[in-house]
Amino acid sequence: MLKEGRYYFTSESVGEGHPDKMCDQISDAVLDAILAKDSTARVACETYVTRGLVVIGGEITTKTWVDVDSIAREEIKRIGYTDPKYGFNYETCAILNVIGKQSPDISQGVDVGGAGDQGFMVGYAVNETKEYMPITIVLANEIVKNLAVCRKNGKLKFTGPDCKSQITFEYINGKPARIDTVVVSTQHTSDVLDKSGQFITEAAQKKIIDAAVMPVIKKWCDKNTKILINPTGKFVIGGPQSDTGMTGRKIIVDTYGGRCPHGGGAFSGKDPTKVDRSAAYMARYIAKNIVAAKLAEECTIQIAYAIGKAEPVGVYVYTHGTGKVSDEKLTLAAKKVFPLTPKGIIEHFKLRRPVYKQTAAFGHFGRAGFPWEKTDKTKALIDAVR
Repeated sequence: MLKEGRYYFTSESVGEGHPDKMCDQISDAVLDAILAKDSTARVACETYVTRGLVVIGGEITTKTWVDVDSIAREEIKRIGYTDPKYGFNYETCAILNVIGKQSPDISQGVDVGGAGDQGFMVGYAVNETKEYMPITIVLANEIVKNLAVCRKNGKLKFTGPDCKSQITFEYINGKPARIDTVVVSTQHTSDVLDKSGQFITEAAQKKIIDAAVMPVIKKWCDKNTKILINPTGKFVIGGPQSDTGMTGRKIIVDTYGGRCPHGGGAFSGKDPTKVDRSAAYMARYIAKNIVAAKLAEECTIQIAYAIGKAEPVGVYVYTHGTGKVSDEKLTLAAKKVFPLTPKGIIEHFKLRRPVYKQTAAFGHFGRAGFPWEKTDKTKALIDAVR
């Protein structure tokens, strides 16, 4: 981020009922179900949803069997598509299973411990929040999480599963100063429309703000903060009835809200031999530990791999001019302190377990409980750069 002047930065999040997020959660639910029975399975599960239809495909090689149809329906039910009024129903939607096997050309390189694909992965951390995450994506995620909670506990029973949030912060000299604009779009029933039938009522908007938005943003608001609820007017038709969804289309929501580059690879539905996922988790772990150790205020990590090869072909640490030691020294320290082969990453985080479905909504980073969010390597890093 810029260190001087006044500027604005925005991050977006989407709720668990957004069609793309539905697909991520279904794909990861299938992955978890398989890993629970076969920890060495190779899984690349992709999901597609549209009006009344779920298509589940990809490449899976496993010694076990899981009921993909039931897994998908249970996820759709949990998310909240349980009533025809939302245009999609877990009981009546059609489910098409077109899963195949992984190519043996890939397997021959992965079986010996090599990376499951080529590419580069990015990790990031910044000291502007206790989570070491950009404040914009932290708060955007919290709003959609609140919308889900309030929908399910009855505080906002007129809202539907599909929703989005967006936060624009004003920064002054590189530090978050205030929230300039909040945008929330949430699916709702037609009984909260005004007499024209074109706009959600002000009373319904106030309920959304009071229950789901203000508890998240009140510390950062002032009299000039703008809060826009369903700015098009209404959002009755949502979910797969109005928008096609696919696994892996919300990679910026899943990561850092646009504050750093992205390698382009999605996470959900992929077993940990796919470095798109596992190495991105390691890159976050490295960046967070560097910032938590106060060796930098902000840190971006890039790790690159060649398919079938174990050792990364490139490791890059960039501290945006905030490092207490050189980026070169931090790069050498990262290589020394952290395991960077696919096998090493998998073993360090214990990734052959069914731990993935919980990552598939509300962000993969900045949430307690995931092993890549620990800050247990700070001392080792400090010792390594001495």
